[in-house]
Amino acid sequence: MLEVRELSVTYGAVSALRSVSFRAQEGEITAVLGANGAGKTTLLRAISGLAKPKSGSVHFDGRELLGNSVEDIARRGVAHVPEGRGIIEELTVEDNLHVATLWCTPRGRRQAAIEATFELFPRLSGFRHRHASTLSGGERQMLVLGRALITRPRLLLLDEPSLGLAPLVIAQLMTLLVDQTSGSDMTVVLVEQNARSALSVARRAIVLNLGQVVADDLAPTLAVNTELRRHYLGF
Repeated sequence: MLEVRELSVTYGAVSALRSVSFRAQEGEITAVLGANGAGKTTLLRAISGLAKPKSGSVHFDGRELLGNSVEDIARRGVAHVPEGRGIIEELTVEDNLHVATLWCTPRGRRQAAIEATFELFPRLSGFRHRHASTLSGGERQMLVLGRALITRPRLLLLDEPSLGLAPLVIAQLMTLLVDQTSGSDMTVVLVEQNARSALSVARRAIVLNLGQVVADDLAPTLAVNTELRRHYLGF
């Protein structure tokens, strides 16, 4: 599904990514782990077209993504949920979802897609006519995820979805990701500071340190690697 080869990104004299390579398989969650400043966010931005790599390639479904606009990459089925829970606060919850359907869902199917999203996040259904600015952090994260999933992406890039959330909400979000990928053709690349949670739901994982891949293996294997956890994952 997704193959990143020798990807390098620089910001001036700073090397954010240095020859990063990995694969994310269809229907699986691949976790990207590492400390702050390791290059995790830059990696997602490069895949979605928000950052311009110095070298390397990103193949999605057999086609090169690099060199395409952000809009074209999105139309190929790539949804990027950046850190920060960006929503349109002036709009209602339902209108936030409606906006997401405009470019990807035929007019006659938009309301059905919105209702299906409310079924996925029943807590949001009761807030559908409230302004998004009134939502809690966990509710905002549900809305952001719902807005991404309503586009029916083939590749979902998630940047720190658990940041600042209560443990119960984190568990609910991780369970949702497993449910959404199980038996589907959607691939998830999950950037997480909460390595324990990410490894519990991921099939594979890579660990970045100073812009380089220092580990790439099955998630359960990395989870029991005591030395790796101590040096790079903090648990």
